[in-house]
Amino acid sequence: MAARTGGRFDLGRAATADAAAAVLPVRHVAGVRTIDYAPARLNPQPSRSYYFWMMAPAIVVLAAISLYPFFWLVWMSLHNVEVGAGPDTFVGFANFERLFTRDRKFWNGWSLLLQYSAMCLSLQIVLGVLLAVILNGSRYEKILVTVILMPMMMAPVIAGLVWYYLYNSTFGWYHWLLQSAGILGETSIVGSTSTAMLGLVIVDVWQWTPLITLITLAGMKRVPRDQLEANMVDGAGELRNFFAIVLPNLYPFLLIAILLRFMDNFRFIDVALTLTGGGPADATNILPVYLFDVSFQYFKLGRGAAIALTLLLVTILLGMLLVRLFEGPQSRRADMGSEG
Repeated sequence: MAARTGGRFDLGRAATADAAAAVLPVRHVAGVRTIDYAPARLNPQPSRSYYFWMMAPAIVVLAAISLYPFFWLVWMSLHNVEVGAGPDTFVGFANFERLFTRDRKFWNGWSLLLQYSAMCLSLQIVLGVLLAVILNGSRYEKILVTVILMPMMMAPVIAGLVWYYLYNSTFGWYHWLLQSAGILGETSIVGSTSTAMLGLVIVDVWQWTPLITLITLAGMKRVPRDQLEANMVDGAGELRNFFAIVLPNLYPFLLIAILLRFMDNFRFIDVALTLTGGGPADATNILPVYLFDVSFQYFKLGRGAAIALTLLLVTILLGMLLVRLFEGPQSRRADMGSEG
């Protein structure tokens, strides 16, 4: 009779299976005698402590570069730390109390940061998805993607310097173009309080829309073809297919893209410092720029730590809100599919 070892039939070793049946558990499945047999390990199973000690160096490094600075930030936020102003003194929540009750620039920085992030994210998502739709399946897709990604490969400081010269009111090509069209006057786009924020947004959109395009394009390659074809059989056109099939499948990818850009907008100050430095008249003094000024211009590290800790906590909370917002449609769609 044939024996099956390890889930497979082996006719050449039936005699060995008969001998092993005397000591190994035997089961009869559909009239076939099956021997449950697991081959002996060449090496013993490692203990849990082995895996812990293997990960220990990485854990120590991560703790050194993340946990220690975090707790040091919390410690400084509770102390009056000023360079050259004597020993550090414990002040409790006085730094936070001053920020929330007496610091007008702190609240102005939050307002400008939210405006800046909202404008950047909105434009980048719309343009990024539009470019991905245009590039997907096009004849020169690879070449065009390579060209579009070039701004993203540029360092933010270099990008700021490039646009600083393009915006320059004396010899800037973009300033000359906008002035010739009657849109701008003699003042540069970053030299006016009414247009300076728009100048920063344009630079951010120019540099980081390619990232949204790349992530969206990768998501469009994963859209199931059978769903598109089934919807087309029902009479759906390209536009309806996009909103009914493609866009819901892009939710996880758009979530990743939005979270990346949202956190970057709350952290990066390179372009703002290069182009405007927070001016003119605090028109672009977003919170990270104000944090830089307090900490490294005025050397009030205690207040700077309080601003940084507040910025970190709000970033985490808003990130969690974005995750729930974008997971909602996807989870509802999955629930409807399981019920069907």
